[in-house]
Amino acid sequence: MAAPYRHFGGRRRGPEMWRWRFPRSLPPGGGAGGIIVPRAGLKKYVLPPDYSGITFPERTKLKFMEKVPAVPKVKREPRKLRDIRGPSHEATEFTQGQYGILALGGGYLHWGHFEMIRLTIGRSMDPKTMFAIWRVPAPYKPVTRKSLGHRMGGGKGPIDHYVTAVKSGRLVVEVGGRCEFGEVKPFLAQVAGKLPFPAVPISRDGLRQMRQEEEEKKLNNQNPWTFERVVTANMLGIRKYLSPYDLRLKGRYWGKFYLKHRV
Repeated sequence: MAAPYRHFGGRRRGPEMWRWRFPRSLPPGGGAGGIIVPRAGLKKYVLPPDYSGITFPERTKLKFMEKVPAVPKVKREPRKLRDIRGPSHEATEFTQGQYGILALGGGYLHWGHFEMIRLTIGRSMDPKTMFAIWRVPAPYKPVTRKSLGHRMGGGKGPIDHYVTAVKSGRLVVEVGGRCEFGEVKPFLAQVAGKLPFPAVPISRDGLRQMRQEEEEKKLNNQNPWTFERVVTANMLGIRKYLSPYDLRLKGRYWGKFYLKHRV
């Protein structure tokens, strides 16, 4: 004889529909009846940066650079491509600011580049909490150019404009103050993308980390055939194809370009 049906909720259910169910688990932090019980705990806050060692200059914005050097008479000179070849030995460390633009190659800065840097940074920075300083001199190197349609010969042409030579590894401008790197990185990257040579925005810690990575790459190099070893052993007579600059710079710089992948 089949078990009798029971009426529940207006529907007829058989005995196979009755099953035991475990009680529902309470939500995290919940009490009886699903009430959330407040709990007290310790919160870890990030310590604010310390700006106590920062000194602001008298003028927080970049000063205007003259288009022509203030000298009685500038003599015409050769191009001197060695001015932009190899690594820089000046303005390679931060002095006052915490952030800046680092040149990764050689090139010449015209007066228009100085104005672009000055106006872009001046419009983007807050002069009450930030400051900017130059790390490159005003245009000083004369560049000559002959007029259009002029015949060949007749000696060197007249001076057309002045430029500033920049080598790889030199800081172009510094920015500092009571600010973080994320605040200044957008307009520094905008300026770095308009320069006539490869450049990147960088901070003090970033510059230190970049140099540490270069040293570690040099120490942990597993390739025995380095440029220095090949040149020292004069393999395949390679020395007759190299210049004295290649021997001195160990192949890490090719003209004004910096070959960062070489060890």
